[in-house]
Amino acid sequence: MLVNIIKSYRNIVAICDSELLGKCFEEDIFQLDIKESFYMGEQKTEQEVIQIILDMKSEDATFNIAGEKSVQAAIKAGLISEDSVRKIQGVPFVLVLM
Repeated sequence: MLVNIIKSYRNIVAICDSELLGKCFEEDIFQLDIKESFYMGEQKTEQEVIQIILDMKSEDATFNIAGEKSVQAAIKAGLISEDSVRKIQGVPFVLVLM
């Protein structure tokens, strides 16, 4: 998984499955674009991603998460529940504003 933390007045945490980087998915009027300029970050293990989510959650960060492994890590960290996950062309994603 790739993690990119974008520092601003409210940190943005972009997490995606590595194999999705640079791909675009479309369904009906919706588009999920896994842009390198946004999601490219450091390669992390599941445990590292869970810890980052827990740390950044306490700082009221915004989260953009895409991909099966990344979404599952967010669920394990308690950030989201299964019913908050959406899919475009079978690719799960979630946006979280704290």
